[in-house]
Order: sequence, then C-alpha cells, then structure tokens
Amino acid sequence: MQFADYVKIFVRSGDGGRGCVSFRREKYVPRGGPDGGDGGKGGTVVLQSTKVLNTLLDHTYHKEYRAKRGQHGMGKKMHGKNGDDLIIKVPVGTVVKDAETKSLLADMDEEGMQFIVAKGGRGGLGNSHFATPTRQAPRFAQPGEEGEEQWLILELKLLADVGLIGLPNAGKSTFLSVISSARPKIADYPFTTLAPVLGVVKRPDFRSFVVADIPGLIENAHKGAGLGFQFLRHTERTAILIHLVDISELSSDDPIGNFEKINREIGLYNEELLKKPQIVVGTKLDIAGDGVRLRKLEKYCAMNGREFFSVAAVTGSGVQDILHRISAILGSLQEKETGNS
Repeated sequence: MQFADYVKIFVRSGDGGRGCVSFRREKYVPRGGPDGGDGGKGGTVVLQSTKVLNTLLDHTYHKEYRAKRGQHGMGKKMHGKNGDDLIIKVPVGTVVKDAETKSLLADMDEEGMQFIVAKGGRGGLGNSHFATPTRQAPRFAQPGEEGEEQWLILELKLLADVGLIGLPNAGKSTFLSVISSARPKIADYPFTTLAPVLGVVKRPDFRSFVVADIPGLIENAHKGAGLGFQFLRHTERTAILIHLVDISELSSDDPIGNFEKINREIGLYNEELLKKPQIVVGTKLDIAGDGVRLRKLEKYCAMNGREFFSVAAVTGSGVQDILHRISAILGSLQEKETGNS
C-alpha cells in the first residue's frame, strides 16, 4: 500500500438555515399571528483519530470536505433539520496545522480523539420570535450564519519508541526484520526502503516497544538529495535513536564520516533530535574483515561519550545486547515520567 504522511485539505462547515417568515392562517382563527420556524444548524466538520488507518493516502485523492447546510425554517413554527456533522477519520499520530500560518491546531496522538476544525453556522430565528405588543406582525426573520472554512495541513508522525537512522544500505531493514515480525524489502542497492516501516519488538524483561525504520537519509538531504529528510518527522516522537553504521569490508566510506554526515542532516532538520539518547551500532560484523573500520568507530564513540554496539543481524550476533540496552533506557525514561507526574 502506498504510504502518504503529508497532505493539504480544504474543509467547510454547513451554513445555518434561514428563519421562516410565516403567519398562521386557519379557519376560525382570526389574527393567527406569526408562526415562522427557526432554521437548522449547519453541520460541523470534525477530525477523529483512529488506529484503523495508518496513512493519509485517502486524503491525497479526496482533498475537499464540506458539511451539509441546515434546513430552512418552515411555517407552523417547524424547525429546520440540522445539517449532519462531517467526521473525517485520520490515523493516530496526525498533527493538524493551519495551512496559512503553519500554527499547530491539534495533535491527534490518542485513539478516538476528536477536534472541531470548522463549526457549523447557527440557524436563523423565525419571525415568531420577533412579535411584540407593538409589533404583532413582524415580516422579517434572521438569515442563517455562514459556515467556517479553512485550509489545513495534515502531517502524520508515526508513534514509535525507537527510530532507526543511517545511510541507505547500513542494514536498518535487515536489523528490523530480525528483531520484529516486520518484513521490509531488503536488497543490496540504496533506497530499498522508500517509506517508514514499523515493527513491534516483544521482550520478556520489558514491555513491547515499537521500532521505526526511517528511510532515505543521505548527505545534503536538507537540500532535497535522495528522498530528502521528509521522513525525519517520524523520529520526533521516538524516545531513542539507533544510528546504524556499515563497518563491513565491502564499504569504502569512512564510518566516522558517515556517522557525522547523518547527524549533521538531523541537526539541520531539528536540533532537538540530537538531544535524544542515541546508540551507535556497527552493522555487518560478520563481514568486517580485519576489523579496522570497527575499531576506528568504536574508538571514536568512546572518545565522544557515545554508546557503541556491533551486530551481525544475519547471524544474530550482538542483537540481544542491543535490545537489552534499549529496554533499559526505555524503562528508565518511563520511571522518570512516572516520577514527574
């Protein structure tokens, strides 16, 4: 299924119905007086989060949403029918912004959340409301209020505990397939993964946690190189970043240079991401050759106070050590949140 995590939509609530100008005319009822009914309220546009959806794909094809207007009032003081509210379903994790000001309107980060984006117009009062002793036959009524309209930006930020970052072919997809039941596409060419992939890791020593494979990040991503850094928004909700670096003899790049390139791009996107706990993982240990690249990266991490692990995802070597450390960090962060609350 195609993945979509950014869309711009137009919403408009329904207009309120007009109040009615009417007079009671019945046999044997002289001077019946005004009996115009009120107009119905216009429909409201509401966003509602749901776990049933995991992409904004539906909204890339249907970008305009209009709620129904209220029915006009009628004689005999009959109230017009209210317009039906329009409920727009979005995935949990959707951020709602004003398209013009880019200001944040809502963060739909829980199942079943509702947010009104356009309130329906109020129905007008019929002429029966305006009768007074000195004005017994009012020949006017209120018009209905117009509905609200605006352009919105919907951004999906996946809800994951751990984000996998690194250059293409660093081994992120292979690592995710080993630690979870996720089955991302794996191949020996760059940009195999074209959209974020989620996997659930089940641990006996800790609660399950969700890992997101963030694709397509390369040097100059902030200038649009590769896939750009459009998918980095999905790391903003994560608690930990796992930075995978290829240390195999098949790679001719400097592992330290590769590590710094990615962190530079992350900082250009959002400096706050660099403040998250970040574990460095040297991948493809089974084909590390003489180990020069491994030792170089390990020494660099030790000198800069960064946690370092090495792993051969294909054979499973080192995988459990990393998962145990992730569990420990998540547990510590959870305890801090509980203590602060």
